[in-house]
Amino acid sequence: MILGVMAKPPLSMKPTGWFQVAWSDEVAVGDVHRMKYFDREMIAWRAQSGQLTVMDAYCEHLGAHLGFGGHVVGEVIQCPFHGWQWNHEGRNVCIPYQDRPNRGRRMRTYPVVERNASVYIWHDAEGRAPHFDVPDIFADFGDKTAADYYPQQRLFREQLELHPQYVLENGVDFAHFKFVHQTPIVPVFTRHDFGEPWSYVDFTITFEGDDAQKIEDVNSGVEAINGGLGIAVTKSWGMIDNRTISAVTPVDDRTSDVRFMVYIGRTPGRDDQKTADRARLFGDEVIRQFTQDIHIWSHQRYSDPPALATAEYEGFTAIRKWAMQFYPDGLGGSAADLATRG
Repeated sequence: MILGVMAKPPLSMKPTGWFQVAWSDEVAVGDVHRMKYFDREMIAWRAQSGQLTVMDAYCEHLGAHLGFGGHVVGEVIQCPFHGWQWNHEGRNVCIPYQDRPNRGRRMRTYPVVERNASVYIWHDAEGRAPHFDVPDIFADFGDKTAADYYPQQRLFREQLELHPQYVLENGVDFAHFKFVHQTPIVPVFTRHDFGEPWSYVDFTITFEGDDAQKIEDVNSGVEAINGGLGIAVTKSWGMIDNRTISAVTPVDDRTSDVRFMVYIGRTPGRDDQKTADRARLFGDEVIRQFTQDIHIWSHQRYSDPPALATAEYEGFTAIRKWAMQFYPDGLGGSAADLATRG
């Protein structure tokens, strides 16, 4: 049997920005967590103080992988090979058979933010410091807190052949809702704001009713904040109260890990099990709809330039132009190039 080979997207798989590499509860105090992102073996470890560190996995001494036998000792991680100890800055602080550490070598560490039960690292191929923040699914919509919601429900799909930009472009793709998600009416976008590293997309949408209704009669929608290419947070209004986080992180030059989280709002005055069960079922449905998108993304090829309908042109060219700022080569595809020259 001959397996089809996916077309490598003409976009860098090492974009700049914040990307999720784990959930916070996957790395307890004293844990060492192995992972691979951006074609680099990495570890996350949590010191006794609770501080989380993400660093490259290979010891600078003789190259042992700290994820296989390395262990946390107080506020440092100790290599299983010769006992060298490294701190959260990647500096060697102890060589057990020598009076002084090796101050000339340093392990690469990554800026880390823990937010919304997630672990995010800042990735920049040129090693520059973060120049924008990780969006918060509650604080940045400015209305509610985690206490107003049931615990997050999660989806995790590893090493899918897709690029983070596919997922973001889905946010301006009004036409897919009717065909992928069977919505009765095509959404209408009320905001496209692609400027700073964060972008904002709002649209009116409903999942109920029939084809006869008019968009003017729909009193529900979604607000989305894209924090670079790696993270998108959404807030739904006029429907069952739910918020989502989608996080797509490149693993190597062909594949990405996809994480998706859903929060369902609690009903004031109702904390019974029946209400909680109903909320969980609704969260499962939101996740199911996201898997419909994943099925498309993981088998698509990046169309460049895309054959756009007239109504699609503004949204797709705007997002591709916006995305260019996150690529080391400054290229975001021909649609963005057309928008720039246009």
